[in-house]
Amino acid sequence: MKSARQTAFEILNKIQRDESYSNLVLDSALDKAEIDIKDKRFVSALVYGVTERRITLDYNLSLYLSQPLKKLKPQVLTALRLGAYQILFMDKIPDSAAVNESVKLVKKNGAAFASGLVNAVLHKIVKNGFKTDGSMSVKFSAPEWLCKMWSESYGRENAEKILEASFGAVENTIRVNTTKTNAEKLCEILLADGFQCEKNRLAENSLTVISGGAVHKTKAYSDGLFHVQDTASQLCCKALDVRDGETVIDICAAPGGKTFTLSEMMHNTGKMISCDIYPQRLKLINDGAERLGLNNIETIQNDGSKFNSSLLQADKILCDVPCSGLGVIRKKPEIRFKKSEEVDKLKDLQYSILCVSSRYLNVGGKLVYSTCSLNPEENEKIINKFLSEHDEFKSVRVLPEMKRYDGDTDYLILMPHIHGCDGFFISCVERVK
Repeated sequence: MKSARQTAFEILNKIQRDESYSNLVLDSALDKAEIDIKDKRFVSALVYGVTERRITLDYNLSLYLSQPLKKLKPQVLTALRLGAYQILFMDKIPDSAAVNESVKLVKKNGAAFASGLVNAVLHKIVKNGFKTDGSMSVKFSAPEWLCKMWSESYGRENAEKILEASFGAVENTIRVNTTKTNAEKLCEILLADGFQCEKNRLAENSLTVISGGAVHKTKAYSDGLFHVQDTASQLCCKALDVRDGETVIDICAAPGGKTFTLSEMMHNTGKMISCDIYPQRLKLINDGAERLGLNNIETIQNDGSKFNSSLLQADKILCDVPCSGLGVIRKKPEIRFKKSEEVDKLKDLQYSILCVSSRYLNVGGKLVYSTCSLNPEENEKIINKFLSEHDEFKSVRVLPEMKRYDGDTDYLILMPHIHGCDGFFISCVERVK
């Protein structure tokens, strides 16, 4: 049987080699791993920790290496990062164990020639402790461009708090399927299965799972009593203010979480049209709708950036566009390493999808434009440009009861350190003519 560290070592190598998302590789590997739940938690902590702290770890390692990190064999670099992470960020792991187990990893995985190097470098980190060059980048393990953008956009204090909130465990929230049960009953059902839950303080018909393990593997899940969905996404759906019997379009819907919540908010009435460009992703929506017992959902393959004359005119439209994901780096830490030019390319597509989507809206109808990003170029600059070029629309104040970090704005920016959920941007417009 593989050790927890060997399992983490293999997962990290695969993430680096294939440039895959850590959550996907980790979930797949843990499903197959023959280790107990305690070791699985340790593996998860190592994989996410090393991934999200990579810039910080690499800076500290580079202080004691005579060659650039990129010249190291991948298995040597992974072992060094694993050791350094345990030394610098896992107080309950003895330093000696972190060093010795990392040396064992290189010996076991075809890099015995580097065992002396690994031993020497990690011992220096033990001796000298955490080092930083004073920059936000090294301190918070984020690229310079991201630190600069957030500081300029939201102020340095907010930028640092966003980055601080990007580490550690992610709050596990679920949306109650109100067509089948309610929050109180679902709490009781999950409690009987060993899960401790409490009502979400920001979103109605939502629970925060405090403890209990993999909630998506319960009978309550297979019976369609809930789906997993972050608070921010639920608030995005609430902002659309759907009503029974309406026709609603979710333009970029897969994997379907917001479609399901909107359908439930409409009490499974009216018509919920769920669109995505990829047919295989539509299957995820259809499967989810069937599990939840939601039969007002119709899936349609559709390119959101191109007008589709066959789509119905709608009373409400959710335009949750593809984005950089800078608000969800807690869940997908690799996002923090995106290059600025990758992010810059998105705004034209986002604006195109918004403009096309607005053409499906009835007079008097509302459209929510949203992203799971914290980046003005993808958010307020897009909606402000749209309003300046489309006088048939007016801005609507989103969820006025919610706290705003930036004063009296119609749109809402959800901040992890303020609202305790994903970073999210939500805006709403109404068609007036």
